[in-house]
Amino acid sequence: MKFAATLVMTTCMLIVAAGLVTGQNEPQKTFEPRSSPGSGQKLLEKFTGDWSVTKTFYPRSGEPIRAEGRCRQVMIHDGRFLQSDFVFQQGGKQTSGLGIIGFEPESGRFTSFWTDSRQTRISVRQSQDGFDGKQIVLYSRSLEADGNDARRSKTVTRLENEGRKLVHRQYALGPGGDERLMMDLVMTKEAGPGPTKK
Repeated sequence: MKFAATLVMTTCMLIVAAGLVTGQNEPQKTFEPRSSPGSGQKLLEKFTGDWSVTKTFYPRSGEPIRAEGRCRQVMIHDGRFLQSDFVFQQGGKQTSGLGIIGFEPESGRFTSFWTDSRQTRISVRQSQDGFDGKQIVLYSRSLEADGNDARRSKTVTRLENEGRKLVHRQYALGPGGDERLMMDLVMTKEAGPGPTKK
């Protein structure tokens, strides 16, 4: 009898363990179902690597203001998000920025978050239309309860020159729908390390 009870208990423990290993007993899955990377992640994967960056700010009057920098981009969380680490040099000072962008295959939308060493504000952007497979178009989003955002903007990102050039263009959006180029980032992919000598 004791042997039979031990055998039943051992069998139950093995079944539970097998369920945990295969993910069948995952309580979080009920509330937050798993999702897999989609077509947006395939584009983001092309953004990975080390890049030299020229940032140009276009004021309403006067000459454009430029800063040089570098950026390293990597896919994180099993290929679901792109993390971008920027460092800029301008006027003897160094600034840094960190961006995270992801794509939700269910909605077809990108969402990005940006922080930098110049301000304490987090910038949130999200696409409005479905992904066309070629470029990422994001609009500024407000996290305020009323949803108002006085500084509305649009950012367009696309790869050029067979993937060796990545261009971000940010436009200020006027109340009448007009667009004014505020800033662009022109990123040139740096050559990777050569083959290892044996």
